[in-house]
Amino acid sequence: MTESDRPVVLRNGLVLTMDDSHTVLTDADVLVVGDRIAEVGHGLTAPDGALEIDAGGGIIMPGMVDTHRHMWQTAMRGYGADWTLTQYFVWYYLESGKLFRPEDVHAGNLLGAIEAVDSGVTTTVDWSHGLQTIDHADAAVDALEAVPGRFVLAYGNIQQGPWQWSTTPEFRDFHARRIDGGKLAGFQLAFDVPGDPAFQEKAAFEVARDLGVTVTTHAGVWGATNDDGIRLMYENGFMTPGTVYVHAATLSSDSYHRIAATGGSVSVSTESEQSAGQGYPPTWMLRKHDIPVSLSMDTSVWWSGDLFSAMRSTLSADRSREHLEAHGAKETITHHHLRAEQVVDWATRGGAKALGMDSEIGAITPGRKADVVLIKNDDSPAMSPVLHPYGHVVYQAQRGDVHTVLVGGKVVKTDGKLVGVDLAAARAKVGSTVDYLRETMGEDLWQRGMNPEIPESRILHNPYQYTK
Repeated sequence: MTESDRPVVLRNGLVLTMDDSHTVLTDADVLVVGDRIAEVGHGLTAPDGALEIDAGGGIIMPGMVDTHRHMWQTAMRGYGADWTLTQYFVWYYLESGKLFRPEDVHAGNLLGAIEAVDSGVTTTVDWSHGLQTIDHADAAVDALEAVPGRFVLAYGNIQQGPWQWSTTPEFRDFHARRIDGGKLAGFQLAFDVPGDPAFQEKAAFEVARDLGVTVTTHAGVWGATNDDGIRLMYENGFMTPGTVYVHAATLSSDSYHRIAATGGSVSVSTESEQSAGQGYPPTWMLRKHDIPVSLSMDTSVWWSGDLFSAMRSTLSADRSREHLEAHGAKETITHHHLRAEQVVDWATRGGAKALGMDSEIGAITPGRKADVVLIKNDDSPAMSPVLHPYGHVVYQAQRGDVHTVLVGGKVVKTDGKLVGVDLAAARAKVGSTVDYLRETMGEDLWQRGMNPEIPESRILHNPYQYTK
């Protein structure tokens, strides 16, 4: 028996099963045999030679699922911290995004995939809209396959219309070579529908239907995609249960009704929506229309790439909107509708459901694939006491508290350290990409891209005079 084939048992942890009843077990064990969860309970008997992990004082939960992350942009981590959505579009869509070579996409994907697993995200949708050529696409997949996580490639190309790149023989050949029978967890087509009456995107939807794959689309983004795009998708029969609508922050009630009626789900990227301007994070509207929700981080060119932060900001944004609406009506909220428990569900089961994988991942129950995360940090004062387990995950824990990660029963992180991952090599590849982009752009353009102009501020006239 090889090291990677050893059964694993996590002992004496607080287990958030995320099963249909959201069962919480205290001082419980989780036994993993092969790639599956074998048993969950107390005092479990483990097979001889099993790896035993002390989960005492920690929280065991399903691996998190990120349904929308532009991993190819990881090499530019933090570069756009002060951008608006307009500046993002100009930099990536119109100017410097086209400079990325296949090796740059590979570098971003490699580090981004490692980052996801390290922070307890065991399944990630690589919303890969930087695939200008098939070589770029091959490089993206090579990187994802090199990291011991579960990844879905959402194929896109912002330099062409989806009706152009999706209908080429080269794209079909790529799908046959790399996706059919490949190592990835899934495949989607990633493109947007701005609402042009010509609806040229129809050809791409037809390709997705022919391949039997789903579409993920940035919908309800202020100034970019709107209700017309939703209407065209609906009228042409392309709103399906597997469709994932990213952001969906500025849609009308009619569009939300269409999403709900056709069984789609929304990937909410709260850090993104709060900062970039897609619209107010829409969970308050999605709850009203009973639309399934998953969570995502969007891109580390701005934000944290940390689903703990996604849970925290989503719960806070929803509650902030609820209070704001009540104050506008001269009312007071005395009981929150959205609870921490629901947001943890969105980060686990919600993502699994959005990807059609909820029978396999998203919960800690016997028979499911063993994507398991242990949150434990004996050196952190914030990790005790654990009184409200869901609240602790959302508001107290962070990526640095991820002690152990299993993906398909394989230990990929333990005692806070990655296993079988060459982080130094990934960092070096990203460093080469940064050097290349900075040199190619020139120092002046590089600095201006990172430091956009600050608009003029206007201070209100104060009728009162200050005195010392």
